[in-house]
Amino acid sequence: MKNLHFFLLVVLSACTSAPAQATATETLPPPVVTIISATETPTPLPTLTPTATPLPHLMYPYTIAGLRERDFSGGEIQIGARTAFNDQFSTYLISYPSEGLTITGVLNVPAGEGPFPVIVMNHGFYPRGEFSSGDGSQRAAEYLTQHGYMTISSDYRTWGGSDFGVSFFHTGLVADVMNLLASLDSIPQADTSRIGMWGHSMGGGITTKILTLESPVRAAVLYAPNSADDADLIARWGYGCIGDIAAGELLETCNSADVLPESLSAEIIAAYKEAAQNPEKMREVAPYYHLDSVNVPIQIHIGSADGDYIGSTPPEWSYKLNQGLLDAGKDVEMFVYQNQRHSFTGDAWFQFMDRAIAFYDENLK
Repeated sequence: MKNLHFFLLVVLSACTSAPAQATATETLPPPVVTIISATETPTPLPTLTPTATPLPHLMYPYTIAGLRERDFSGGEIQIGARTAFNDQFSTYLISYPSEGLTITGVLNVPAGEGPFPVIVMNHGFYPRGEFSSGDGSQRAAEYLTQHGYMTISSDYRTWGGSDFGVSFFHTGLVADVMNLLASLDSIPQADTSRIGMWGHSMGGGITTKILTLESPVRAAVLYAPNSADDADLIARWGYGCIGDIAAGELLETCNSADVLPESLSAEIIAAYKEAAQNPEKMREVAPYYHLDSVNVPIQIHIGSADGDYIGSTPPEWSYKLNQGLLDAGKDVEMFVYQNQRHSFTGDAWFQFMDRAIAFYDENLK
């Protein structure tokens, strides 16, 4: 041979392909071998660069999975001035720590020594400039206290006398309530083995998110609740309020639970808006897609005439949540009150609250 630099392909068998499956008596065709002459330099294989594992997106801490990874350790509840008392209960202002913030609220303690089962009250949206501790929940709290329950309500961050704090997808408010739950054992009269939760409107949405997390809550009442699908909230009310908190005007005029100061990085505000428009990311945020994690009985109460103005909650949201819980095999019952709007009036309110008390008695007493 005249050329020493060549490829010699030796075919050791005339067969060009193997049978689909060999039996014990069949002879498999030998492999095809490529021989490279000693003086030929093989073409090097391409270097494979390992693919980096994608980092969680900036909104991950505010997803259901991200919330489950947080440490809600709470602290000591400081009991302040007594603002009301009678022969059935006393009312006190409180404060407690949450993520480095001081959060204010209201405590109602039944007369007697206790310990008492506890109902955590989550109020609905209220204009911040008009809000006082207890607004939106105190009437129901007093009714529950008259029936032997200690009640406690968080104002949440940016409401009442609480510190300002950022919240994405209401998760700042969820954190404040989770830290309140973790702080209850600092009240001697509280029986922390028997904790229920009550939430109206926005507070109902907060309650639903908490029920998908690990918490000591054993029973929950949702009163005209926000949708458990956060995409519904954004479609109805938008992204929240983004602006200059330092000017002191945004907190007064913001008609949203989430207030985002302009001092946040442009990157994180952009990530928030992108997530709010991304159906896949919104499923990570919304408790509706995590109802398999709910492990407590739930009562839902909704008025048939709710949803007729922008600050109210369409009954369809409650129907959707109820069906989702039923489909997930959860313990849920729903009551619809004819011609009642976002806050019940007259006999309907007492019927609602008496049903709630019977429900709590069954599950907590």
